[in-house]
Amino acid sequence: MSVAFFAGLPAAVSRRVACGVVAVLIAFAVAPLGAQQVPGAGVPPPQDVPYPGTIAIHVDAGDTARGIFRVHETIPVQPGALTLLYPQWIPGDHSPTGPIAMLAGLALSANGKPLAWKRDEYDVYAFHLDVPAGVASIDVEFQYLSPRDGGFEMTDRMMDMEWSKVALYPAGHFTRGITFAPSLTLPHGWQLGSALEPASQSGDTTTFRPVTFNNLVDSPVYAGQYFKRVDLTPPGGAPVHLDVVADAPKYLAMTPEQVRVHRALAVQATRLFGSHHYDHYDFLFSLSDQLGGNGTEHHQSSEDGLGADYFTAWDDNAPGRDLLAHEYTHSWNGKFRRPADLWTPNFNVPMGDSLLWVYEGQTQYWGYVLTARAGLWTPEQFRDALAMVAANYDRNREGFRWRTLEDTTNDPTAARRSGLPYRSWQMSEEYYSAGQMMWLEVDARLRALTHDRKSLDDFARAFFGVDNGSYVTKTYTFDDVVAALNGVAKYDWASFLHAHVDTRMPPLLDGIEGTGWKLVYTDKESAYEKQYNSRPQSSRHLYNFAWSIGLTMAKGGKINDVRWEGPAFKAGVSAGATLVAVNGHDYSDDVLKDAITAAKGSKAPIQLLLKFQGAYRTVPVDYHDGLQYPHLVRIEGTPDYLGEIIAARK
Repeated sequence: MSVAFFAGLPAAVSRRVACGVVAVLIAFAVAPLGAQQVPGAGVPPPQDVPYPGTIAIHVDAGDTARGIFRVHETIPVQPGALTLLYPQWIPGDHSPTGPIAMLAGLALSANGKPLAWKRDEYDVYAFHLDVPAGVASIDVEFQYLSPRDGGFEMTDRMMDMEWSKVALYPAGHFTRGITFAPSLTLPHGWQLGSALEPASQSGDTTTFRPVTFNNLVDSPVYAGQYFKRVDLTPPGGAPVHLDVVADAPKYLAMTPEQVRVHRALAVQATRLFGSHHYDHYDFLFSLSDQLGGNGTEHHQSSEDGLGADYFTAWDDNAPGRDLLAHEYTHSWNGKFRRPADLWTPNFNVPMGDSLLWVYEGQTQYWGYVLTARAGLWTPEQFRDALAMVAANYDRNREGFRWRTLEDTTNDPTAARRSGLPYRSWQMSEEYYSAGQMMWLEVDARLRALTHDRKSLDDFARAFFGVDNGSYVTKTYTFDDVVAALNGVAKYDWASFLHAHVDTRMPPLLDGIEGTGWKLVYTDKESAYEKQYNSRPQSSRHLYNFAWSIGLTMAKGGKINDVRWEGPAFKAGVSAGATLVAVNGHDYSDDVLKDAITAAKGSKAPIQLLLKFQGAYRTVPVDYHDGLQYPHLVRIEGTPDYLGEIIAARK
């Protein structure tokens, strides 16, 4: 059983947090009649004291046809007021996205008699009740109604269950001080993967060892009818497994080479960080065209979801292979080392996201690098993937004229991870990829400053690799990042970081040339981009014609984005419209490509017939620079730091 990984803030800081909440309560208590109610004031603030007793929680996940998880909890209690919370601020989401609306059928009882409850007037995640005298425990029953219109969490062949969605917990305590005894009933014959450790098995029900609530939420379960477990443990390291559930048995087939490169990921990660912060690690991996895709980090596992043919169409599936490396890196960066404002004592205290350009940005960097070091990508695939990221900040960066990279760390709370129109103007959540480009420049600069003796590898080992074997969270601040960089090579890192994260129009392309390569455009897609554009992707990651006419297209001609101030935008093309025809011909990708190519030697505009909101109109787009696709080429006479960065470590 794992120990609690939330170390907590220093005692003095914990006292300030608690006192601050208490001060709000006192202020409300002495406020004059008619004063505005303080939202959440009726919810006891979390205190670092253990909750007495162990909460038993059982989830029945057998109703796959209707996607219903049925929950029963037995909570030890004492007479008096009690508040139960549904988790709101979910680690990894960086936002208050706990799906409280999906909780239904809540029924509380004690000694077989119903108990009345009332939802908090201002906090919809809190439920208040009075425990009668003589009652030592209460029973809680409810259902979690998983989505039925896409983004499925349960199908007739597999499921992804997150405990944060199927549990209520008592307010007034740090989650590390609340112990749960979990159990789960699955459809007959299903197998499961989880960081939780089984204690016993009875029929289709698995009982797990008791665990603190913070660790329970951090230990989701993937289960399915078609399941395979593959050992990826690196030599001399802690156990690592790939737990795969698939739509059909054929999708579980793996070649020895595919197993080898996935095992190499575990090897390269432990060589990079020089440590591990888990007893064992499980990649929970769904291969499905039905279950919702996923990528969520946890300390001893990760939720990973890609298409069903990940293994069986390997040669066509390079895009997306960095997912496992990204989420695995989070075990070190995000779970073990975490920004101080992202640490919270429970799941209903708001998180701060100001350092996501480290948490997610450097993880995005290492995700790409480790994918290449492991052999999941060839060097060419790595460069082509990086070229697409770089082009985004060469052609699609208008939004940085009004906001900074750090300001985009507010997006998870502001937008709740939803898609936004005109992404190049919104620059939504750029702390991922813009952060990645910044850390590439840091790596190049460290190498130049030290004559190639030191690199970002040294920072990673010093910053994330400390306390080997411990998974008690170690928080950090901006000043800690600066100090660690100076520990590798003396430089004015504070000014460097501020120039990238706190300044509009940051210099995000300097890192490419600093590694001995430069960004160019040709009229030919790279093999990687061709794969990327030919497979279903989320709207925030489609590019297609972004570099040229300024459009990104979804299936069927749907325009999912228009580059701000690009040629199509200036002509009046709207996101959300459907492209019906190009120059009088039915739309297809090839027809649009041919029209863009032909316009290069012509002065005639490209005529786009659009359907939007039930009306048709023809829009002339004045664009004549031909097809544009990004590539990286070497700068002769310079060190090839990029080649060194992705070379496998021995």
